[in-house]
Amino acid sequence: MRAVDIIRKKRDGSPLSAEEISFLIKGYLEGGVPDYQVSAFLMAVYYRGMSDDETAALTRALLSSGEKLDLAGVQGIKIDKHSTGGVGDKTSLIAAPVMAAMGIKVPKLAGRGLGHTGGTIDKLASIPGLRTDLTAEEIRENLKTVGFAIAGHSAELAPGDRKLYALRDVTGTVESAPLIASSIMAKKLAEGIDALLLDIKVGSGAFMKNIDEARALARLMARIGNENGVRTAAIITDMESPLGRAVGNSLEVKECIAALKGKGAHDLMDVTLYICAWMAHLADAVSEDAPVRKMSDTVLKKYRDEIMDFIEHGDAFKKFVEFVDAQGGNPESVFNLSLLPRAEHVKPVLSPWRGFLKKIDAFQAGQASMLLGAGRKTLGDEIDLGAGIILGKKPGDPIDAGEPLAMLHTNRPETLNEAEEVFLSGIEIGDREPARRKLIHEVVL
Repeated sequence: MRAVDIIRKKRDGSPLSAEEISFLIKGYLEGGVPDYQVSAFLMAVYYRGMSDDETAALTRALLSSGEKLDLAGVQGIKIDKHSTGGVGDKTSLIAAPVMAAMGIKVPKLAGRGLGHTGGTIDKLASIPGLRTDLTAEEIRENLKTVGFAIAGHSAELAPGDRKLYALRDVTGTVESAPLIASSIMAKKLAEGIDALLLDIKVGSGAFMKNIDEARALARLMARIGNENGVRTAAIITDMESPLGRAVGNSLEVKECIAALKGKGAHDLMDVTLYICAWMAHLADAVSEDAPVRKMSDTVLKKYRDEIMDFIEHGDAFKKFVEFVDAQGGNPESVFNLSLLPRAEHVKPVLSPWRGFLKKIDAFQAGQASMLLGAGRKTLGDEIDLGAGIILGKKPGDPIDAGEPLAMLHTNRPETLNEAEEVFLSGIEIGDREPARRKLIHEVVL
């Protein structure tokens, strides 16, 4: 078997066998297959795609490249939630403490942001002292004592994916459904979880730009999860506009803290409550050893009411404080937000017209935030933890000419004018109040 023959086969549109895929990935990790051949393979996959069976085989090859997190000694149901990435997408930092308050364990392995999308690890880096480089034993201990742990991906879990993703990043092959699916699912299956909820973002600020692409990815990932013994469901949520009002690391942490006190933006709370309800629903399916079924409106309301009780009575917020303390962070920073990183320069973006705000393009908002320093173009870039955007208006709101649309935060004042131009390029204002976009598009089992 030769790598060049596998590349030619995929280039010409023929399906690869599991053995061929395993040979290529194993050879790459062991040094027998060079970067340039795997780059050619990735580009062939980008243009030719992969069947569901091929994608499942690639997932297994990446999963078998390393160890699996052993959570056998942790009592209770273990469930994770993963988002495919967006702008202002901070739901994990709210959902995890909510689940812990409900007695459901959440071992979350998260990543850093790249390009216009944010990363959970970067958000947590804005909490003074908080560590995300946890050992397997520290993850297990936090699950037992706090109920959840959030850590960066270790070199031991699915190392093949880490190496492959770095190559995808520099070869322009990140936005490929089979490569996205196999990358995410290899890492999630390595967590040793019982269930997984996938949040597939769709819209301008997401990798999936239309509902058909999102639905296909959701079905594929749900199939891979369930076939590997992890009860998996996927919800498709909107990412046409930023979620919530904050975009940027410490700004989003502050918004999460407010949300854990029941004071989050309406769209953020609606999506987070839906996510939490589905996580609880999956946990119940595991405990009852039953198949996962669609939720009725009555069951959904029951879960939402229960979740809001944990938020309104302070249980979820208390879990977040415990989490910060357990992972070496300063708990005082959760109460005194002035201890979180701040930007020295703040500039309002004023509305050029009067009317109704029709659109804040999520991609342009993410690009503007990245220019301000909140994101990185390459994985090696240093980010400004205090930088970002606070939205003063949301789509559907009335606005007067000269009224602030948003506030730009940065410690790099030379970026303000360009960031403002980019942000305004994604703004649409009309004479009539627009119809509200659906936040939840559909559920895929």
